Amino acid sequence: MSARGGLEHRDLPRTLDAVHPPHRLLRAVRPVARWVLSRRYDIRLHGLEHVPQHGAALIASNHVGLLDGPLMAAFTPRPVHALTKKEMFDGHTGPFLRAVGQIPLSRREVDVSAVKDCVRVLRDGGVVGIYPEGTRGDGELRVFHRGVAYLALVTGAPVVPLVMFGTRERGGGVDSVPAQGARFDFVYGPPVYLGQHSWPRTQVEVRRTAADLRNRLVAHLVDAMALTGCPLPGPIPGVDPDDLDLRAPRTKD
Repeated sequence: MSARGGLEHRDLPRTLDAVHPPHRLLRAVRPVARWVLSRRYDIRLHGLEHVPQHGAALIASNHVGLLDGPLMAAFTPRPVHALTKKEMFDGHTGPFLRAVGQIPLSRREVDVSAVKDCVRVLRDGGVVGIYPEGTRGDGELRVFHRGVAYLALVTGAPVVPLVMFGTRERGGGVDSVPAQGARFDFVYGPPVYLGQHSWPRTQVEVRRTAADLRNRLVAHLVDAMALTGCPLPGPIPGVDPDDLDLRAPRTKD
């Protein structure tokens, strides 16, 4: 809980009725997941010191492979409530994803419920993970939707850039998984502090902030490639990269 004792949930957008997803099971399974994944893959972590130890934070990552979400949840120093496409909550994976505190997101429309749940987590001092590209692809951040900018402006949470390498091999399909022993590099960058912007927040302000964040994340991507020597995998064969992601609500709040 923040220093305001929960009063921030009365600010716009109001989050008194929003849900802070559960995190007890997430905390419990993270060490097990790290152990299992580290036995299968050569996982190298860089810049963990850039993730704030306390308080709200947004982890903004490129998105290249099927394993990105589980890997972010397992290896980020703090438990992460990641925005996850709502289709993943259908079938047998749904109960588990809900139990470990992931947030379902409709990518085809402005998902007000997902927005409010993210704001709730951040106002409570938690960590939200988001993929600004909106879908798996080449990971080069050519597409950059505005959700991360909106959340940062509403809450004042710092944005921590994350670049993931190796989670999809070049030429691999949308659901491909690298072979055992593959090398994964995760590079966290210095947090970007935008400060909280009170209501009203205009669409122009959100777009300008998103453009600035994209430039910073692309610069971090270039630095991460130089640091690790790792390439990105290129486009996913047969997949249209023009997909939708979390967008700022088209209001001034």
